[in-house]
Amino acid sequence: MDELGALTERLVSIPSHEDETAAGDAIEEWLRAETDATVERDDAGNVLAFAGATDDPDADSLALVGHHDVVPPAPEQTTGDGLDGEYVVERRDGRIYGRGTADMKGSVAAAMLAFRDATPPADRELILASFVGEEVGGEGARHAIDAGFAPDRAVVAEGSTNYSKPGVTDVVVAHRGRRGSRLVAHGAAAHASEPEAGENAIYRACDAIDGVRDLDAPRATVLGNDVSGSLAVTIVDGGDTWNVIPERCEATVDERTVPGGRADVAGVADATPGVELVVDQDLPPMACGDAAFADAALDVARAVHEERGLDAPEHVTKPHATDAGWLAEAGTDCLVCGASEPGQAHTDTESASLDVLDRCYRIYADIAEREL
Repeated sequence: MDELGALTERLVSIPSHEDETAAGDAIEEWLRAETDATVERDDAGNVLAFAGATDDPDADSLALVGHHDVVPPAPEQTTGDGLDGEYVVERRDGRIYGRGTADMKGSVAAAMLAFRDATPPADRELILASFVGEEVGGEGARHAIDAGFAPDRAVVAEGSTNYSKPGVTDVVVAHRGRRGSRLVAHGAAAHASEPEAGENAIYRACDAIDGVRDLDAPRATVLGNDVSGSLAVTIVDGGDTWNVIPERCEATVDERTVPGGRADVAGVADATPGVELVVDQDLPPMACGDAAFADAALDVARAVHEERGLDAPEHVTKPHATDAGWLAEAGTDCLVCGASEPGQAHTDTESASLDVLDRCYRIYADIAEREL
């Protein structure tokens, strides 16, 4: 617990909202000093470490995955003015406070210690991966995947604590993705005193918006767990001045996708004259396709909870996209399990429980050692 707390505090203290280099350096240096693993740093800044059956091309591979970038801190979370200076790290009442404790340097620290301490089966390659750029669309994960990063299975250490009930760290078998798009309506400008001389792009956008309102949000079932998507128009922007028929209008659509399911926003655009769909972001959902892996991980999590006198965790789903989506899209069977609790990530009072971090350490190490 002391070592885990100290490592978490060290990682959290390093600013990594604009440049992840120093945080990556710290992780790389620790892995080189504390393990015999093969440690690599790719061109994007990702830190990758490989141990166990690294020379066996037929070995099963299991990755413990995190990220060391964070969202910008609040002014009170730094020692300098605005976003400058070191991050403030405080420990009180069994928790560590500071930007990145929950999302997700605390769980990265737990995964690093588990990677060092676990003894995987002889036919398993154990991997530790800490990516950059998760908060800006999974840039690090996508770079690694493009370069050939393809573990058979992965435990992504994003938050899963207090999902099924208070006081437990659950095992996520699926999560939603996010597609951000714009319905762009094109019209023809005219003087507003002669509206029939033009084509009102706002009216066309309204027709498309009505089409979106008629769509059903997607739904899916993964290993017996329901995943529900959502769909909403969140911004409408059109027109330049009060006396001109607008020739362009955009409606922004926030869509939470589910494994294998999307709302037919493209169909709405195709069916509405003068409207096109522009996709700005498409973060993929995740579904674990390996029921045995999911059950084994839950067995491990339940055993760790039982020995500590805690309620049993469950298989659950997660509303947020993570790097597990990119890995799953590339063929890796993923689960999500980590210390962050709802309401902690990205907040001005972000924190993580030391007890929960230690619980995650044990779960990661025991999964790494278990036959799957």
